[in-house]
Amino acid sequence: MIDTHYFYKKMSKGNILLSFKGNIEPKLLSSILDIMEKKLTNINEPSKIKKKIYNVLVECLQNLYHHIGSTSVIDVNQEKLEENEKSAIFMVGKDDDCYKIFTGNQIPTDDVEGLKLKIDKVNTLNKTDLKSYYQDILNNGEMSLKGGGGLGLIDIARKSGNKLNYSFQKLDDEISFFTLEIKISLN
Repeated sequence: MIDTHYFYKKMSKGNILLSFKGNIEPKLLSSILDIMEKKLTNINEPSKIKKKIYNVLVECLQNLYHHIGSTSVIDVNQEKLEENEKSAIFMVGKDDDCYKIFTGNQIPTDDVEGLKLKIDKVNTLNKTDLKSYYQDILNNGEMSLKGGGGLGLIDIARKSGNKLNYSFQKLDDEISFFTLEIKISLN
């Protein structure tokens, strides 16, 4: 039997405000945003912080929805599931000095190197350079097949004011698990 109380205590101790694992669908995205907006209001976060968190959440959720690769999804028992299932994990937590947003989803292993290069480039840029890079992509039409050309990652870095932490775990030759951690400072 699952010890639900254990997980409850673990999440409370870790200051987890919201966690989710499952299929990402448009209705769910707006529900998550509504829940987080209410939680931030209930804990009396300043408007400036709420706006940053909300804007980063929007980008993260859009990225999860639009960029989950059309791969077979693997469950915890390592069994193949349905093709094109948009399954992901998402978590928002709060430390003393920042909020942390974690996302995770499966992507085609072939996409890992390109995504790594985009994030590494974004992480080398300061606030002014991020703004210029964003404008360059918009003006030069460097869009991907899914529309963004990395604009979401640039926007997340700009709005959070911090570098993007990430990792890739190769599950097999075709599928890797991509994890992204975003910190939003409280000052």
